[in-house]
Amino acid sequence: MSTSPAAPATAAGAHPAHDPVPGRIRAKASPRPGTWISAVVVTLLAIGLVVFVVTNPVLDWPTVFTYLLDVKVVQGVGWTLLITVLSMVLGTAVALAAAVMRRSGNPVLRGVSWAYIFVFRGTPVYTQLVFWGLFAVIVPRLVIGVPFGPELFALSTRNLFPPLAAAIVGLGLNEGAYLAEIIRSGLNAVDKGQTEAARALGMSEGKILRRIIVPQAMRVIIPPWGNETIGMLKTTSLVLAVPFTLDLTFASNAIANKLFQPVPLLIVAAIWYLAITSVLMVGQHFLERYFGRGFDDRSPGTGRGARRQAAVTSAGTTPQHPVPEGDL
Repeated sequence: MSTSPAAPATAAGAHPAHDPVPGRIRAKASPRPGTWISAVVVTLLAIGLVVFVVTNPVLDWPTVFTYLLDVKVVQGVGWTLLITVLSMVLGTAVALAAAVMRRSGNPVLRGVSWAYIFVFRGTPVYTQLVFWGLFAVIVPRLVIGVPFGPELFALSTRNLFPPLAAAIVGLGLNEGAYLAEIIRSGLNAVDKGQTEAARALGMSEGKILRRIIVPQAMRVIIPPWGNETIGMLKTTSLVLAVPFTLDLTFASNAIANKLFQPVPLLIVAAIWYLAITSVLMVGQHFLERYFGRGFDDRSPGTGRGARRQAAVTSAGTTPQHPVPEGDL
C-alpha cells in the first residue's frame, strides 16, 4: 500500500482551491508612500503645464492650426524628407566603405579611412555645410585634360553643384563619418568563427561580407543607425548655411517673419518634426524586430523561451524534461 506525503500547510489567508502551487507563501508588498506622493506631485505639475500651454496667449493656437497645413510648410516637409533620405543613403554607402577600409590589412586604406573619420567628426557640421556651399567659389571649374597641356573637357561647378546637391553631400559625408564607426563596431561584433567557417567552404571575401557578416551585424547596427536617422532629420534645419531655402525650418521662419509671430510658427515646425520622428521610430522598431528575430527566440525572456517559461510556471512545478517547442 502506497501513501502520499502530506501537503504542507498553507499560509494564513490563502485559498488552496485556487492556488496553482499548494503551500506557496504569498508575500505582501510593503507600503511605499513616497512613490504615491511623487506620483501626485508629478501629476499636478503635468496638469499645470497643460493648462499653461493651452491658455497662454503668446502661443496663439489658432495661428498654429491655420498654418499647420500651409502649402509652403507642407512643401518644406517634403524637401526635408528628401534631404534626409538622400543624405542617409549617401552617408550609409560612404560609411560602409570606410568601415571596410578600417578593417583592411592595407595600411594605406586604413589611413585614408581614419583621416576621413577624423576630419569629418572633428569639425562642426555647420562649418562643413558652409564649405560645400562655397564649393563653386573654391573650385569654379572641373577640368579633364593633359597635365600642363590642353584641356579636353571642362564643366562649371556652379551648374553641377546646386544648393540641394551641396546640402545632400555635406550632410551625407558628415553622417558617414559617424556611421562608419557604428558599422565597424557591428562588423566586429560578429564572431570570427563565422568568417573562418565561410572561408573553409571556399566563399570569397566579398560574398562572406555580403551574406555572412553584414546580415548578422545588422542586429547591432540598426538601433544606432535609426537614432542617427532621426538626428539627421533635425540636422536638416542647418541647410540654410549652404544656402538651401526650401526646407521646413526656413519655410516656417519665412511665414513667422511675415506675420511677426515667431512662436506659433516654431510650434508648427516642432509638430511636424515630432510627427515625422514618430513615424521613423515605428519603422526602426520593426527593423529591429526583423533583424533580431533569430536572436529573440534564443533569449530566455522573449520569444519561445518566454513561452516555455510561462508553461512551466503555470504548471506549478519544474518538469524533469523540457517542454517541447511544438507543444506550446
